[in-house]
Amino acid sequence: MSFKRVQPIPSAEDIQAEIPLPEEMKVVKAKRDAEIRAIFERKSDKFLLIIGPCSAHNEDAVCEYVSRLAKLQEEVADKLVLVPRLYTNKPRTMGEGYKGMAHQPDPEKEPDLVEGVKSIRQMHIRAMRESHLTGADEMLYP
Repeated sequence: MSFKRVQPIPSAEDIQAEIPLPEEMKVVKAKRDAEIRAIFERKSDKFLLIIGPCSAHNEDAVCEYVSRLAKLQEEVADKLVLVPRLYTNKPRTMGEGYKGMAHQPDPEKEPDLVEGVKSIRQMHIRAMRESHLTGADEMLYP
């Protein structure tokens, strides 16, 4: 697979400036980050579970899934921290065909990497807003 530059790709800072994380979600993210950090630092006896979907490409379906996961998180909060893995790429897809949301945010339209990155960030922010869970993905981090 080769690449052909068709437009400039904005930096992470440019994307974050264009699609900022709302202030109330920064609070949610900071709280979740601290809870997850406590597990890794063995300051918490909770178990961290990173769980599907492995190919997130439909925002409505992803947000429905994450909202259901949030309900389960409430039930198991004393023992588990659930982190949705919202993976949006299809790295093993070669040649022709749909390669994931990053490359082609709308499978019915032409590929557009810039719009793909923006779509993924918007999906992660929406999923967090609706569920108060943060995803295991780099879209909310610089």
